[in-house]
Amino acid sequence: MKNTSQLRSFPREIKFGSKMVGQNHPVYIIADIGANFDGSLKKAKSLALAAKQSGADVVKFQTFNAQKIVSAKGFASMRLTGVHGSWGKPINEVFKEAEFPRKWHKELFDYCKKINTTFTSSPYDFDAVDLLVQLGVDFIKIGSGDITWLEMLKFIAQKGIPMVLATGASTLAEVDEAVQTILSTRNNKLCLLQCITNYPSKVESANINVLKTYQTAFDIITGYSDHSPGDTVVLGAIAQGAKVIEKHFTLNKKDRGPDHPHSMEPGEFSSMVKKIRLLEKALGSSKKEVVAEESETVIVQRRSIYARKAIPKGKKITKKDLIELRPALGLPPKYGQFILGRKAKITIQEGNLINLNMVC
Repeated sequence: MKNTSQLRSFPREIKFGSKMVGQNHPVYIIADIGANFDGSLKKAKSLALAAKQSGADVVKFQTFNAQKIVSAKGFASMRLTGVHGSWGKPINEVFKEAEFPRKWHKELFDYCKKINTTFTSSPYDFDAVDLLVQLGVDFIKIGSGDITWLEMLKFIAQKGIPMVLATGASTLAEVDEAVQTILSTRNNKLCLLQCITNYPSKVESANINVLKTYQTAFDIITGYSDHSPGDTVVLGAIAQGAKVIEKHFTLNKKDRGPDHPHSMEPGEFSSMVKKIRLLEKALGSSKKEVVAEESETVIVQRRSIYARKAIPKGKKITKKDLIELRPALGLPPKYGQFILGRKAKITIQEGNLINLNMVC
């Protein structure tokens, strides 16, 4: 990992198209469509529009060719117990059905621009990378599964394009190797996403605190790619400094397909975005100060020095003569030491404030 001389290898902000991502900028929200377009370009457009209306900054698809991403024989030799084993058909067939045709990319890219949102994708082969770069996507999302395919990481980074790298199912050593591979190309426009690669993943497995590890080890913009139910993990990640959030998006969880069940519907997504924006306001500044709405409270809830009983003129003031009460209209209690042992210049009525000009 990086030593202290390398701590500014990564920028504090990166430009994704017209939006800045990173420190002192709003959280950037990715709606991951995945396979939820169900083989329909029309539905892909509907998803893009619904995601925009739900508050997403970008809609993300996946660009792959089934034959270039999965081995039919390899998967056939496995006895799968996770989500991949629940699909009821060969893995290669599921991936084939989930392909987003490359001939649709330009039309969807242009449509997203027309409705004032952004299109991007995760490429899973070299030609897919070239296609996305040619389209002019704002950034490329690299899926967790390719974190050890160093040749691909270098190929993408050499394009000079901003990157978002998910780090699910990986060790810190593997993340570091991926980061250093990308850095070797002199492209430092990178954001690291913590991720648990399961569909859905468990909230208790989220390990949001890994973001702290990334921030310390790499001094880099961080985010979270979340597959858990609800928005608990997302909001927790933002509280830990996440500046990019990715969440699967669907029109209907009950639709048939591998990604629908663990995706958010528009209403849920919109609610999450509203919570994110409210949380950003709550996080506020790191500067500790009395804010405007506390201007009265700082007086009514603090104390000043008052006369516990009437103090005759010329009397030597003792602790029994004083009481600390709200509101703080006079001397704070810490200045009581400058009154004790001194004489009253005037008669001080019971319950009156005591100031230094009353004693001698």
